[in-house]
Amino acid sequence: MTTSPSSPTPWPAALLAGQHYAVCGLGRNGAAVVQALLGMGATVQAWDDNKPELPAPLSSHPRLTLAPLTDLTGMKALILSPGIPHHLPRPHPTALLAQEQHVPILSDAELLWQVVRKAGSNARFVSITGTNGKSTTTALLTHILTQTGIPACCGGNFGTASLALPALGNDGVYVIEMSSYMLERLKDYHACAAALLNLTPDHLDRHGSMQGYLEAKAHVFDNMTTGDLAILGEDASWADTLRQRLDRQGVTVQTLTIAQAVPEADAPFLPGQHNAQNIETCRVIARHLGLSEEQIAAGIRSFTGLDHRLQLVAQADGISFINDSKATNAEASFHALRAFPKSLWIAGGTAKEGGITSLAPLFGHVRRAFLIGQDAPLLANTLAAHGVPFEISKTLEEATRAAWAFARTQEALPILLSPACASFDQFRNFEERGTSFATLARRLCAEEP
Repeated sequence: MTTSPSSPTPWPAALLAGQHYAVCGLGRNGAAVVQALLGMGATVQAWDDNKPELPAPLSSHPRLTLAPLTDLTGMKALILSPGIPHHLPRPHPTALLAQEQHVPILSDAELLWQVVRKAGSNARFVSITGTNGKSTTTALLTHILTQTGIPACCGGNFGTASLALPALGNDGVYVIEMSSYMLERLKDYHACAAALLNLTPDHLDRHGSMQGYLEAKAHVFDNMTTGDLAILGEDASWADTLRQRLDRQGVTVQTLTIAQAVPEADAPFLPGQHNAQNIETCRVIARHLGLSEEQIAAGIRSFTGLDHRLQLVAQADGISFINDSKATNAEASFHALRAFPKSLWIAGGTAKEGGITSLAPLFGHVRRAFLIGQDAPLLANTLAAHGVPFEISKTLEEATRAAWAFARTQEALPILLSPACASFDQFRNFEERGTSFATLARRLCAEEP
């Protein structure tokens, strides 16, 4: 999702003329970076170990060379796709080459910052990171801004790649969702407001430990100074350390925890206390950007939520189908289960470290669980140990049909897909998983009784 001005200003065609860049990895992010760099006049050498031919939507171009990156001499920077490591667990050979030849390894968010300033714009940047809640917060804040007429767009780890965002003038705001992978590769990027919503174990193979993960996430506050705003979403030891650092930088720091958040009555598409925290984060940042309370409240009221995040996708006979496929870890599902005092829970896939053990305090909210995917037996063991009724359904379709039958014949409860697991054992991504659930839910609701 990207929200932007109706008539975005194009980037100057010669903005990067004479500059040479290397791009490693030509997936969604890498391909967008190549297109953007070429559009600004740069010369690009690109390569993808798994794609020896130019992927769509790229095509041949006089300033584009598709060849292995064996020499980076003269390159302004190496843009390494987020999923390609430059450190742990083992650096990619091109990353090692860049380090040997003293070529900066940058994320496209850093490049966006550089080209915005090179184009002469003083557009402001807002950064949102955390293990969970990033996308909703990013989208909601952008929505609030655009509803008041402020030119704003969002992207990064969510939606449009950073460098593919349009050019904004001095009054514009870029709201960038930052993954830990992107944050490791910043240099001069400077946000006027940034939020670290939460921190739970994730991507530890990439960062080596929770400390390494925290250090990566903490880059969201790099280069901030007096007059900037930092939001910490937990009152924890890691937050104390960051608060001390930010105090030394002269940055205004505000702590907004889930426990402090009060659910918003005028936000029907953002249920749960975790969304109350997301809303409050947006409210505080919007104030910092100069919006009035009335403007902020109107933006919150008119926001309809995001696909795959506690999304109501179908309803019949008093039974709601809730698509929370974006919940790819236990922490995300914790918030979903807490939002529904009683539910029929569809969970499973490829479990993260620790499985669903951390969800035990909310197992009382589960009337019955329907388990799918590769690690269904692992989840079943945890549920059995806590006396939670369950059945192993294997596929998502089987689980959804079983939950629908249970709801219609025994207890009309919400059917909640909040897998607490990655989707790659049965689906290409969480979006495909959520779309499959939504399609089946609507079909079931449309069937004759």
